[in-house]
Amino acid sequence: MKSSKLILGCLITLGLATSQAMAQDDAARDAMAERLAPVGSLCLEGQDCGSAAMASAGGDGGGASGGADGEAVYGSICMACHDTGVAGAPKRGDEAAWAERTTKGFDTLLDHALNGFNAMPARGGNPNLSDEEVHAAVAYLVEPVMDVPAADADADADADATEDASADATASDETAAEDTAAADTAASDPVVEDQAVEDQAAEDQAANDEAAADGAAVEMDPAVAAIDGAAVYGGICMACHEAGIAGAPVRGDAAAWEPRLAQGFETLYDHAINGFNAMPPKGGNPSLSDDEIKAAVHYMVQ
Repeated sequence: MKSSKLILGCLITLGLATSQAMAQDDAARDAMAERLAPVGSLCLEGQDCGSAAMASAGGDGGGASGGADGEAVYGSICMACHDTGVAGAPKRGDEAAWAERTTKGFDTLLDHALNGFNAMPARGGNPNLSDEEVHAAVAYLVEPVMDVPAADADADADADATEDASADATASDETAAEDTAAADTAASDPVVEDQAVEDQAAEDQAANDEAAADGAAVEMDPAVAAIDGAAVYGGICMACHEAGIAGAPVRGDAAAWEPRLAQGFETLYDHAINGFNAMPPKGGNPSLSDDEIKAAVHYMVQ
């Protein structure tokens, strides 16, 4: 009888300990999700979600852009570059850096933010942001250095920006058509086509073999392996590493990553955590843990 009670007591204690550990894991995941939570969402045409989204945003950060929280959008997307000056991005509040830019007018600055300009990707690298959210973020960014017009006064400017973007898209389509025609001409020669396919297959296989060897050579810490590296990458890193901003190696570009992988994972960890060249520490989000950064690195190079 005593033995049975002792065994039962041990099982109860083990169950409580397991439940506590699971609760701690859930809390850690929730904390990471909160830090990486997107500020915008995709609303499909025809859905009644605009007013609800704007009502939930609230806050005073929207400035001249109605209900959109410009400060929140800036903090999630823009500050990684505009608080650190990555790739020559003018810092918020730096009047000297903004002097020439503000002379072009708010409409031009907004167009650059919406459609991209030089090293800055369209919508800061987050295509899910609405025009209103981008407008609010730009308004918050430049408020210290210029007078920001009201959102209603920018309606015509937004239409002009859309028209310009359509013209650019038409030119891009024409270029793509020319490239397709050239590719079709090359494909008409079966010998050239077959050789090109074989060469590409050989390059892809070599890259896959190299990546597999690198991955096998590194034993990931269990604490790092338990973290969703793809989520961290998508929330912080992709803005630069999908567009190649300031020379950032693009995910999947084996040639760009080869010399970096040769330095070893500990060096990659150090650069990502503490910053290196144009890359700010922790991608510009100091609230991320070292393990979250390591998980993002593994996802980026896998």
